[in-house]
Amino acid sequence: MGKETDAELNAFIEKWKETPEKNRETFLHFREYLAGKEGVTLEFISRPGVTYSLRAAHAVQKKKELFVMVDVIEDDPRWLSVCFFGEMIKDPGEKGDFVPKGLLGEDAVCFDIEERNEELIRYIEFRLDEAWRSASEG
Repeated sequence: MGKETDAELNAFIEKWKETPEKNRETFLHFREYLAGKEGVTLEFISRPGVTYSLRAAHAVQKKKELFVMVDVIEDDPRWLSVCFFGEMIKDPGEKGDFVPKGLLGEDAVCFDIEERNEELIRYIEFRLDEAWRSASEG
């Protein structure tokens, strides 16, 4: 992540007050999880009043510009939507929602997190690993 993007993300996180749903904590968990993956770069896109997006791409990825987008949805309270390109993951537990043209104009599978849920977080981590492997193949 570039210094400017990192600074903007850190400023956003500092201003975000945690709520009983623990979505700030969950967002930070996914940020750290993705940052720990080899070859991953993170980009933060701020659209105040709408969404704040953390986008992850793999260094060798060529077909897509990212492999996952973790959106903070501006609501009261804020909640998360973790979206993957449909062809990059499986959803054996059918915990996600299929969203036609939902990620940069392509079919997506999105997982909404309205409050911290350890089982769902682990499930999404498996999807993150799967998408990361897919992205690492070019």
